Amino acid sequence: MTDAVTVMVVDDHPMWRDAVARDLAEAGYHVVATAGDGPEAVRRARAARPAVLVLDLNLPGLPGVEVCKQLVGADASLRVLVLSASGEHEDVLEAVKSGATGYLLKSAGREELLEAVRRTAAGDAVFTPGLAGLVLGEYRRLAAGPAPAAAAPGLPGHPGVPGFPRLTDRETEVLRLVAKGLSYKQIAERLVISHRTVQNHVQNTLGKLQLHNRVELVRYAIERGLDDA
Repeated sequence: MTDAVTVMVVDDHPMWRDAVARDLAEAGYHVVATAGDGPEAVRRARAARPAVLVLDLNLPGLPGVEVCKQLVGADASLRVLVLSASGEHEDVLEAVKSGATGYLLKSAGREELLEAVRRTAAGDAVFTPGLAGLVLGEYRRLAAGPAPAAAAPGLPGHPGVPGFPRLTDRETEVLRLVAKGLSYKQIAERLVISHRTVQNHVQNTLGKLQLHNRVELVRYAIERGLDDA
C-alpha cells in the first residue's frame, strides 16, 4: 500500500522537485516534506522522518552524498533513492558508499520512478539498468583485496569460525540469494515463503552482522563468496 509509505523529495530545481512530489502524491504516496538545499534537507528529514528519501546529488550548501551520510548514519532504517542527472561511475559509487540503496537517472519515466520508490521502500536495491553491474563489479573489486581480520574462511555462523555471528540456515540461504541480486519477491517465491518473512530474515541478519542496509549486506556476502555458493 503506497499510502502507508512516507516520502521526502530533495532537489534544488523547484519545478522538478514539485513535479516529482506531485507524481508521488498522485500515486498514493504520502509526501511529508520537500527541500531545495543540503542543510534544509537534513533539518526537514530529521523532523519529518520519511521512510524513503528521493535525493538529488547536486545540492547547494551541502552535497547530496553528505546529506545521505548524515541522515543514514543517524537512522539506519531510512531508504535513500538517488535521482540524479549524472550517470558518472564515480557519482554512483560515492552515493552507494554514503548509504544510498538505489540510484535512478532523471531520464527515467514516471512509471519507472514510481516503481523504484516502491521497491526502495520494500528494501530492494534499485539501480538504473547498467548501474547495478557497476556497483556489483566494485564490490567484487573491493572483495578481491586483503580480507579483514574477521573474514576467516567459512560461512557466517559456521561453528568452526570464531568471531562470526551465528546465522540460522535460513538466514544464510536468504543471504546467498540477496548476494545473487534477487529481489525480496523473487527470494520469497524461490523459498516458498512470504515477502514479509524474507524481510524479517534480512532485518535479523543486518542486526546480527551490525550492518545498516541491504547494500552493505550484499557487499558482506560477496566478500565471503556467497554469491558463488
